[in-house]
Amino acid sequence: MIVLDPTLLSEDLLEKQFACDLSQCQGACCVEGDEGAPLEKEEVDTLREIYPAVAPYLRPEGRAAIEAQGTSQVDPLDDEPVTPLVEGAECAYAVFENGTALCGIEKAWQAGATAFRKPLSCHLYPIRITKYPDYHALNYHEWPICDPACSLGASLKIPVYRFAREALIRAYGQKWYDELEQLAQSYEDQCRPEDIPRNPEAE
Repeated sequence: MIVLDPTLLSEDLLEKQFACDLSQCQGACCVEGDEGAPLEKEEVDTLREIYPAVAPYLRPEGRAAIEAQGTSQVDPLDDEPVTPLVEGAECAYAVFENGTALCGIEKAWQAGATAFRKPLSCHLYPIRITKYPDYHALNYHEWPICDPACSLGASLKIPVYRFAREALIRAYGQKWYDELEQLAQSYEDQCRPEDIPRNPEAE
């Protein structure tokens, strides 16, 4: 683990590569899964407040689900707030364009209807945060539906932490992210293949 107060980061965030490829996955992360997107406690109030501004950007099915379940709900398995689903399937805030799922909240943000872009958990993905009393653990979440993103990230040489740059700055600030870049560079320098001692007997 890599220590950067107030976080502990998995080395996977520096070693794995990732870049969303919507042309291949078609936004499957908004559709797949058994629960909605995890929400920060303060986001529960935010979604309730901005819903009138977001509603015009949602599908009728999404609005119906939200009006029946609320702008958020509590996942019974872990007692944490999540976004509601449409009949147990896609996120109620998902919209579809040419068969690709997009975030209706983000569509409203892009149009200037709200200052809230989307839930932090969605913005950070594939990074997941587990909060403890003294620190936050940041880990890379692997999901087969994101295999195209792994392939694209590898071809573009984009590490996970850099793909999630805007979301990490949103969560922890520019100074924290700048320090992460420095740590990542040091980590990369230490792990360069040419720096690993060669074993002639293995060749």
